[in-house]
Amino acid sequence: MAPKKTERIQFLRALRQLHRARSFYAVGALLWAASVAWSGWQAPGSRQMWVSAVLLAVFAGLLVTAAVSLRRLAARTTYRPAHHAAPHKASHPRQAHA
Repeated sequence: MAPKKTERIQFLRALRQLHRARSFYAVGALLWAASVAWSGWQAPGSRQMWVSAVLLAVFAGLLVTAAVSLRRLAARTTYRPAHHAAPHKASHPRQAHA
């Protein structure tokens, strides 16, 4: 049974939102990685470096979670739509003319 149109629209909205969240988490992870590198260079072992490292781990975890969810949802979208057209067979057998 094919999903209803409203269900499909809600599914596509959720998919788009998850794509945006994944992009946001990727940018956040890159920024926190840069912050860890910078603060580790300036003051190794400082509180600022460890806070940045924790936030990097949080954003990396969120990024992995979003990526796994998108992969699972992508597997769901591979269904084929129902084919409602009439069959291509002739309605009656063909007979040769005499």
